[in-house]
Amino acid sequence: MNMHETYMRLALDNAKATRGQTRPNPMVGSVIVKDGRIVGIGAHLKPGEPHAEIHALRMAGEHAEGATIYVTLEPCSHHGRTGPCAEAIVRAGIRRVVIAAMDPNPLVAGRGVQILKDAGIEVIQGVLEEEAVRLNEVFNAYIVSKRPFVTIKSAVTLDGKIATRTASSRWITSGEAREDVHRLRHEQAAILVGVQTILHDDSQLTTRLPDGKNPLRVVLDSSLRIPLDARVVTDGEAETWIFTGSAPDEAKQRQLEQAGVKVIPTEGERVNLEQVLDILGKHEISSLLVEGGGQVNASFVQQGLADKLVLYVAPKLVGGKDAPTFLEGLGAAVMDEAVSLTRMSVQQVGVDLRIEAYFPKTNRS
Repeated sequence: MNMHETYMRLALDNAKATRGQTRPNPMVGSVIVKDGRIVGIGAHLKPGEPHAEIHALRMAGEHAEGATIYVTLEPCSHHGRTGPCAEAIVRAGIRRVVIAAMDPNPLVAGRGVQILKDAGIEVIQGVLEEEAVRLNEVFNAYIVSKRPFVTIKSAVTLDGKIATRTASSRWITSGEAREDVHRLRHEQAAILVGVQTILHDDSQLTTRLPDGKNPLRVVLDSSLRIPLDARVVTDGEAETWIFTGSAPDEAKQRQLEQAGVKVIPTEGERVNLEQVLDILGKHEISSLLVEGGGQVNASFVQQGLADKLVLYVAPKLVGGKDAPTFLEGLGAAVMDEAVSLTRMSVQQVGVDLRIEAYFPKTNRS
């Protein structure tokens, strides 16, 4: 690892430490180095607060002049909730800027780098770029499409079952894997299930971690079958939105709204997933964790609306042709129609495996 990678690795570690608290903004870390010594360090902590570069510049003070700044994302060039970081870097007298990844935000997209170059600052791009891009995969997708980045999460047995033939599903995976799921929930802006999950499990859809953040709870319920005493309706732990069909039961809708639940009709008899994503995106919901059953998962996959898969696989065999799987629907007729996932990685969590993979193509109109 060369010098630039060493300092950029530190900047990336700073960015990763803010996972789950910057949305809808990206995670960004920064390090300032002068004469082989770190004089400033920073990370973007939450929306509306100074960006990583500003924290690092403030720490460096007068030592920033003639120094090199490492930043995991191209410095911003526009006035938002905070001022342009690129201009602050110029004013501080920084000599060199090392950038991991460019900012896909149309308001930036190369303009930050141009400000730096126009000021005579040396700019080095692409240091640990792949890791930096993956770190902000949610922001990168959302800022362009204005739809949330969709992750399908499921827990299955080794033979692909999410429950037994009698619908018994607790617990498929180990405590360690379930704790990892709560960390995943903490990182999400919203979590989605179908109403059948609520009817069967009365799920809370919350994050059971110390200081964990609860995501917005989203339920797909075409005919408002959700019970008024369901925990997502009554517990007040997090906001709940129910997406329904175009002609919901008005009396039931009023009852749910009186309980503090937001009911949102969509076009058609069944919930329109395209509309769901558009509405969530307009409310700055940048990431969505789908924890539905096999039919809900299949709907997202078949319509090209899923970006990523996180699959926890337990070393158990359930068997039985009637035991449900995590991906149902009609399915592929021939093997050539199978969905081919990319960039798959595997790690062990407790006795289980956590598999991450990406869907090759999404419908982000």
